[in-house]
Amino acid sequence: MANNLEALETWAAVLLDRLEPAERSKLARNIGQELRRSQQKRLMAQENPDGTKFAPRKQRNLRGKQGRIHRKLAMFKKLRTASYLKVRGDSNAVTVGFTGRIARIAKVHQYGLKDRAERSAPDVRYEQREVLGFSSMEVEMIKDHLLSHFAENR
Repeated sequence: MANNLEALETWAAVLLDRLEPAERSKLARNIGQELRRSQQKRLMAQENPDGTKFAPRKQRNLRGKQGRIHRKLAMFKKLRTASYLKVRGDSNAVTVGFTGRIARIAKVHQYGLKDRAERSAPDVRYEQREVLGFSSMEVEMIKDHLLSHFAENR
């Protein structure tokens, strides 16, 4: 996938040099918003960028607990909202990612690191779930978006 991104970068750099900075910023924001939508759909489907399903949550024994038992919730339900999944675009770059405390949580899942679920809980190694990443479909979407922008402004 890294080779695809490098090829896209060299291909797009030639085209983007022809644009004014303001027009590049507008294009970057549009591409960023499309990427965020695509990432949100993938998070909703609980899939890695390569199309495989996320590793399932660890089974918990809730029979001994008092109070109500929560039904099984989808992972990363709040992370995929626009208030957490931020887009920034300027004339030089587009970024789609998380900030603050949420970024730390996403990083733990992205790379399969150790973390605590609560302050007093023991460290647990989380399964790797690629929260953010490029699929081949997203790389093609970026190419199509660039080409359609240049076709409109000819």
